[in-house]
Amino acid sequence: MSTEPRLAVVAEPDSAQQAAPGTDQAVKETLEDYTLRFAPRSYRRWTPMVVATTALGGIAYMADFSIGAGIGLAHGTGNALLAIAVAAVVIFVTGFPLAYYGARYNIDLDLITRGSGFGYFGSVLTSVIFASFTFIFFALEGSIMAQGLKLGLGLPLWLGYLVSTLMVIPLVIYGMTALSKLQVWTTPIWLLLMVGPLVYLVATDPGTVDRFLAYAGTDGDGGINTASVLLGAGVCLSLIAQIGEQIDYLRFMPPKTEANKRSWWTAVVMAGPGWVVLGALKQAIGVFLAVYIIAEVGPTAAPEPIQQFKHAFDAMMPSWLVLPLAVALVVISQIKINVTNAYSGSLAWTNSFTRVTKRYPGRMVFVLVNLGFALVLMEADMFSFLNSILGFYSNCAIAWVVTVATDIGINKYVLKLSPHAPEFRRGMLYAVNPVGVVAFVAASGLSIAMYFNGLGDTLQPYSPVAAAVIAFVLTPLMAVVTKGRYYLRRTDDGITEPLFDEDGNPSAVTYECHVCRQQFERPDVAACRTHDAVVCSLCLSTDKVGDHVLPAAV
Repeated sequence: MSTEPRLAVVAEPDSAQQAAPGTDQAVKETLEDYTLRFAPRSYRRWTPMVVATTALGGIAYMADFSIGAGIGLAHGTGNALLAIAVAAVVIFVTGFPLAYYGARYNIDLDLITRGSGFGYFGSVLTSVIFASFTFIFFALEGSIMAQGLKLGLGLPLWLGYLVSTLMVIPLVIYGMTALSKLQVWTTPIWLLLMVGPLVYLVATDPGTVDRFLAYAGTDGDGGINTASVLLGAGVCLSLIAQIGEQIDYLRFMPPKTEANKRSWWTAVVMAGPGWVVLGALKQAIGVFLAVYIIAEVGPTAAPEPIQQFKHAFDAMMPSWLVLPLAVALVVISQIKINVTNAYSGSLAWTNSFTRVTKRYPGRMVFVLVNLGFALVLMEADMFSFLNSILGFYSNCAIAWVVTVATDIGINKYVLKLSPHAPEFRRGMLYAVNPVGVVAFVAASGLSIAMYFNGLGDTLQPYSPVAAAVIAFVLTPLMAVVTKGRYYLRRTDDGITEPLFDEDGNPSAVTYECHVCRQQFERPDVAACRTHDAVVCSLCLSTDKVGDHVLPAAV
């Protein structure tokens, strides 16, 4: 323990408990999946490949098929495929540093964001953006599932929305332990049902490929058009925040060592930024199936995944088996992704609420809040104006992710103005860091204005490009202007034990938090301001009077 002089404050023996009401409840719940916390080595029992499989299981969503179909129907196959490719490159490049930091330092994207340009309270902005991502996509996936239940079981849409919402609650309660089993066991079935009909159609009817490649779309003449490509890419880029859900799993990666470094890197790349490879493939398949359906039955049902796979299955198997398999594919896909949406959304809302109010109400409260928002969107028929919602939302998501990725890649490694190791603990960070906040607000604000034609019709398609470029330029510029002085409020956390071991992994040395009396590993604690003891990060977050929070360094 550091002998650094402490403030002359005498605390009563029970003042620690008074400073963090509800701590016992918070500790019991967060120790299942380490909500709001660093994920300790003692909990990370999975191999790199199990973590990767679990993370990739969460991208089984059907929205990619709808997104691809919508872009292809509007702009034609050529523009759609280019748009999908452009978005995929941006998502991969920006997702790599985020995935690496999540896996290497075992923290989620909100904790990464705090120390990568936003500050302790500044990242509340991005937590809300991410939480919005999860309920928007929960609503989208729930709508697709309701379409399947209506077609297969005759359930009215309003009831299908309710069923698709309620059925995920039992699974989400149990956090990572239950989700890892669900994703690993259902992934092979899902892959077989998704890929099988596509292979069959291409093999038995090569003309489907010719029709697919020649499709011109309703808004074009079949030629490549820059505005169409960028409009399509903007919709695809709404998925850029998916990296946050991937990191919610990647934070449970085991320590990187010389013995496992190959499998470790493979898992991080594959399940981190690599998710977009499968995502882009699904979007392209969505265009293919939409064009196929147009040729078979017309354009009305083309954007609906249940119709896409129903007609694809119809070409390759007996009619009595078609509908059950199509419904099974949709239901498996929706369960796989919506447990992830509900889980990640609850983490994001809880993070924001706990920091702002210094109270921890329980993650399940925000599971229900997130599902409530999603159900409202579904009942409002958000599926019918899907591309408009995603096009608007993508501006905020791009601005956030590019800002954090740039801070890691440029400010930390090139300019060296941002601390190399991430920091997330209260007391160690400034409340707001203008580097990330200014870059994010400027990039998202200007790009949204462009999206709504505030700067003229000509610039409207370029709003996602503006969000990315402004965030990329302003993030290092603000770091240079501020000379990096708003990253760390102090550099010494009052503990002499090194933060990292000899392999550069977070230290596994444990300490007892003197507030909640639980054992936590070194990165999750800091010295107490008023006691010769340590306090865990959650108890620091819920300290209403600041008794335990270290003062700013002189």
